[in-house]
Amino acid sequence: MSADVEYHPTIKELPSDERPRERLVKQGAQALSNAELIAILLRVGVQGENAVQVGQRLLQTFGGISGLHRASLSEVQAQHGLGAAKASTIKAAIELGRRLTIESPEERPTIHSPADAAALVQYEMAALEQEHLRVMLLDTRNQVLDTEQVYRGSVNSSQVHVGELFKTAIRRNTPNVIILHNHPSGDPEPSPDDVAVTRAFVEAGKLLDIKVLDHLIIGNGRFVSLKERRLGF
Repeated sequence: MSADVEYHPTIKELPSDERPRERLVKQGAQALSNAELIAILLRVGVQGENAVQVGQRLLQTFGGISGLHRASLSEVQAQHGLGAAKASTIKAAIELGRRLTIESPEERPTIHSPADAAALVQYEMAALEQEHLRVMLLDTRNQVLDTEQVYRGSVNSSQVHVGELFKTAIRRNTPNVIILHNHPSGDPEPSPDDVAVTRAFVEAGKLLDIKVLDHLIIGNGRFVSLKERRLGF
């Protein structure tokens, strides 16, 4: 064997305490790295790379789990060693993780800060390819009742109808709302239209006796609270 050829052991050739599946059984899923979790989904690697190394390559190529989430199925399955079946498995697992972050079967999340609200939607909304406007409905204790989509498309004052935003809140007698929308560019800095829309919603809320607690713009890995910046409030 040439000295410059690097040998990569397969998962089966690794010591049992280094194999991802065995480690998960003994230590729990939280003990595994992202690459190791992906390796379990992939089951096997490709020539020259074991499954963990393929997982590492995918994370590096797409910029982590959030990048894999944003990538299309065709982009993922085009990666060497994947194909439709493995790519579908990865996308399905990530989607389950997304749904877990917004599901609260026993206890409704309570919003204490803009970061609390952003955490509930950041994972999903940062990956959207179009602008989506949503309204988070909260009770008198700021517990989340629901989050509903109001509009999809460019969010500006000439296209977004104030009545649509408050329709569900009125029907469900919701006292508080938080407005949410994403910037597909990944940059959450507010535009003049964002501020104008916020101002219109806040004023309409006062007339309807529904308090607009905040307007959050979701970007890639960060968000902006217009309430904190006193824009439109």
